[in-house]
Amino acid sequence: MAVPAAAVAGGIVFGMANGAIAANITVSGTAFKVGATRLEGDGFKQYGGVVYEKGNPVPQPVAISEIGHADLYNLCQSVNASVPGLPVVLRIEAGGGRQPATADGMLIAMDSLAGDATFTKIKIGQDATDLSAAAQAGSFGQSSEHVTITGLEQVARYTTAGTFKLTGLKLKVHAFGDAAGKECFS
Repeated sequence: MAVPAAAVAGGIVFGMANGAIAANITVSGTAFKVGATRLEGDGFKQYGGVVYEKGNPVPQPVAISEIGHADLYNLCQSVNASVPGLPVVLRIEAGGGRQPATADGMLIAMDSLAGDATFTKIKIGQDATDLSAAAQAGSFGQSSEHVTITGLEQVARYTTAGTFKLTGLKLKVHAFGDAAGKECFS
């Protein structure tokens, strides 16, 4: 698994460094963390892109992942929403117990991804426009029929989904001393 992952990362970074990868997404400029004990995804596609932060004309490089359907077990999402003098972490949990959180038509723009991944019928080195019309022609892409990621730790800028079902949703705002250590991972 290490060789394909290194090849994918190298190809995405090369494409971004050469200005070959683009997307039109405006984001807040605040990244958020997503963790899960396991993600099971069908229809996985990945290619490079950029996002633009509100008020900042400089593009920020990201990896774009699309997943047709995803099951997320023990999902955790957190964002550090602190302001000067007020440490605040917003944390959402879902998909614990027997029923996972689910998403259909998910797109994720991320800064980083960690975990143990297994890809089924993976294709590495595809032209990204064969995966998405929004991708830049000639840029690097990969796809697989199915992906399993255990110990998922992702830092993202943007996520969309046609449907996102958060089974057993729990949302909590942690402030002041309660905010310490409440992000999904460090």
